[in-house]
Amino acid sequence: MMNATTLNEENTMQAEIAEFTVLLQQQGVHAALGYLNHRTPHRYTGVWRFDGDMLRSEVLFDRNMPDVRQGADAPMAATYCSLVGRHEAPVQILDAAVDPQALGIQTPVISYCGALVRDGEGRAFGTLCHYDLQRCQERTTDQPLLHAAAQLLYQRLHPGDAK
Repeated sequence: MMNATTLNEENTMQAEIAEFTVLLQQQGVHAALGYLNHRTPHRYTGVWRFDGDMLRSEVLFDRNMPDVRQGADAPMAATYCSLVGRHEAPVQILDAAVDPQALGIQTPVISYCGALVRDGEGRAFGTLCHYDLQRCQERTTDQPLLHAAAQLLYQRLHPGDAK
C-alpha cells in the first residue's frame, strides 16, 4: 500500500527526472551531470564505458574543478564500476575501508554509488556513478535518480544506438 511519504517521494523523483531531462536537452550532458552531482555529497559524477579490461571515461563532472570534462581511463579491476558490470546491479560503498565489496580492488576511491547503463540492445554498456576519495554521508535517494538518468544520458551520448 502506498502511504503519503512513498507518494511524496515518488512525486519528488518524477519532478527531479523531469528537471534533469530538460537540463540534459537544453544544456547538455555536463550540465546534467552537475545537476546530479549537486544532489550528492560526492565530489565526482561521471559516465563510464566498459571496454574489455579497461574502464573508459565518457564524461565527468568534478565539483572542485568545473572545467574538467573527462576522467582518466582505468583498469577495470581497479574500479567499483566493475562490480556494477559484473552483477548488472547498482552498487553503493559508503566506506571502502570497511565494506567487503571493496576487497581486492586497488583504488583511492572511498565512497561510491553507481548504476548500470545499458546500450540500445539492453547489454551492459557502463556506469553512471558518484564517487569520492573521502568518506561521504550515505544518501539512499541517489540510486533511483541515477538509475533513471543513466538511460537518458546513454541516449544523449549515443543517439544513433538508443532505442
